[in-house]
Amino acid sequence: MYIPPKNIAHFITQQTNANAITNTDLIQSLWSGYGQLLRCHLEGSDYSSVILKHIAPPATQNHPRGWATDISHQRKLKSYQVESAWYQDWSSKHHDSCRIPKLLGINQSSLETSLLLEDLNTAGYPERLNTVSEQSLIACITWLANFHATMMYHSPETLWEIGTYWHLATRPDELEVLDDHELKKAAAKIDQALNNCKHQTIVHGDAKLANFCFSEDGSKVAAVDFQYVGGGCGMKDLAYFLGSCLSEKECEQRENELLDLYFNEFASACKNTQIDSAKVEKEWRKLYHFAWADFHRFLKGWSPGHWKINSYSERVTKSVINQLNS
Repeated sequence: MYIPPKNIAHFITQQTNANAITNTDLIQSLWSGYGQLLRCHLEGSDYSSVILKHIAPPATQNHPRGWATDISHQRKLKSYQVESAWYQDWSSKHHDSCRIPKLLGINQSSLETSLLLEDLNTAGYPERLNTVSEQSLIACITWLANFHATMMYHSPETLWEIGTYWHLATRPDELEVLDDHELKKAAAKIDQALNNCKHQTIVHGDAKLANFCFSEDGSKVAAVDFQYVGGGCGMKDLAYFLGSCLSEKECEQRENELLDLYFNEFASACKNTQIDSAKVEKEWRKLYHFAWADFHRFLKGWSPGHWKINSYSERVTKSVINQLNS
């Protein structure tokens, strides 16, 4: 059992009015050894358990794919600053249509940060999926549509100016080694098309299947991991999510159907607001392939042998490049 240091244990019990921490489970280590995600079981509190995201950057950097550069380190440090700001400044704007964990407290020093969060397992979202069912697929697309509608036209103050962990300005090393010369040449234009779109929202920035927590029947969903939340076109989240959980064949065959589902949910979420969902849809539908090509550009530089690089992604990207050239 992991035992938190006295100062962290005191912070947890103080924020939750607990008598004691009875047990602590390691859920996972954070990417590249930057800390730990823990479930702390409590005694004498209204919360039977809470989640502690303890961020403590390592003295020596170690990246799973060999990208342990200073650029990578600074990007990660900022990502945790952004996540802290997200929970402090933004998370209260949400409601059940795009559920996220509630913030219970933040403890920061010059070297470490501890985010204390509601345990979604005890809030009705105990399931994690490795493969997506039809019901959970719909639930996630609905979550994204509601999230984007809720955050529409908000300026991303205290967040990433441009959301997602792969956007071009933060990935010069991966662009440098990209050996697809056509895509390398088009990368800036693809990036500009997404960044300069008229209708901007706040994007989750890492909306893969692994960052969603589900109810037992898969019909309800909540999202976690807001390190790369920031401004952008909602299609970046949607394209990235679908690529994270559907096969190449499904991505191609169901593209129009799933875009229709997303925009129907988006329009429903925009009712009784000042948002003209039809105008947003008209612009964003045209940018869906741009969003797909944008992530494909990152992936081909970052991990050329990655399983997500497939013929559908290549065809989509080629069509975007042809569109730009024409």
